[in-house]
Amino acid sequence: MTLQSNLYLAGRLLVAMPGIGDPRFERSVILLCEHDQAHAMGLAINRPVEGLTIAGLLKRLGVEPVAEAPADLVLMGGPVEQERGFVLHTREQGTGPVGVAVAEDLMLTATREILRVLAAPKGRPRKVAMAIGYAGWEAGQLEREIRDSVWLTCEPDEGLLFDDDHEHKWSRALAKIGVAPENLSAQPGRA
Repeated sequence: MTLQSNLYLAGRLLVAMPGIGDPRFERSVILLCEHDQAHAMGLAINRPVEGLTIAGLLKRLGVEPVAEAPADLVLMGGPVEQERGFVLHTREQGTGPVGVAVAEDLMLTATREILRVLAAPKGRPRKVAMAIGYAGWEAGQLEREIRDSVWLTCEPDEGLLFDDDHEHKWSRALAKIGVAPENLSAQPGRA
């Protein structure tokens, strides 16, 4: 995965430190989809909504046909606008719905068109994750939280983004940066 800009963290993962102080983000792994001087926006990729599948949500929304739709669980992307849906998906050459490029081969789409694509038997993106809600930060807030050791960052991979081993994504993300969860302290320190 390649970042959109070297100045900001869009396309990278935020990994919550222990003792984050907010149960909504405890052990969260969040893909930053947008990050610039004005704000940051991301989707938690390890918080499934039990019992709510992509196929089930498409059926509830009246998107037909749903027989071929993915059976993956829908994710709770974050606490903001939980009635709004987002689809994170691979970018396929020459086809696919229009969305926002998160990384070189990764898109975020929030249009009704992507729902029809997911319900169709052909032409779906190779990898897909659907989330409701998102995590958001105002100007400078995320930078302060990173400086205060609330979040670590790492590069994503398709397994972390799209597989269904949600329970272990946090420890797997930490392992990517060489950190063992048992070596982390819930108390921030200063050097």
